[in-house]
Amino acid sequence: MSVQYFEGIGRRKASTARVRVMSGSGKFMVNEKEAEAFFTRFGDLTKILSAFEAVGEGAEKYDVSVLVRGGGVTGQSEAVRLGLARALLKINPEWNSSLRKGGLLTRNPKVKERKKPGLKRARKAPTYTKR
Repeated sequence: MSVQYFEGIGRRKASTARVRVMSGSGKFMVNEKEAEAFFTRFGDLTKILSAFEAVGEGAEKYDVSVLVRGGGVTGQSEAVRLGLARALLKINPEWNSSLRKGGLLTRNPKVKERKKPGLKRARKAPTYTKR
């Protein structure tokens, strides 16, 4: 039995999320766990599900399966949000304006800055001593 799904890839910092959306009963699985068990931080799950609110669709109409790798909690949650928005765009291209208006289709390019030689971190210099 093959089920038709729509896939979107989302990336943020060091995280990559492969999101598959198919018609179903509202199950949201992340790395074979329930989404509430995977994203335990307050507000992460509501931020991810904002893509459904932006298009005016209920999350209970779709089953979502996510495979996310790399990075930390923030990077993973934002990668899932971008992947979900891209998958919803493949379902219905007319949702482009509402998703873009919510800023859900723009990849956040900010990554950690590299450490420079002679410095303690990317920009923090050693303490100056006069004597």
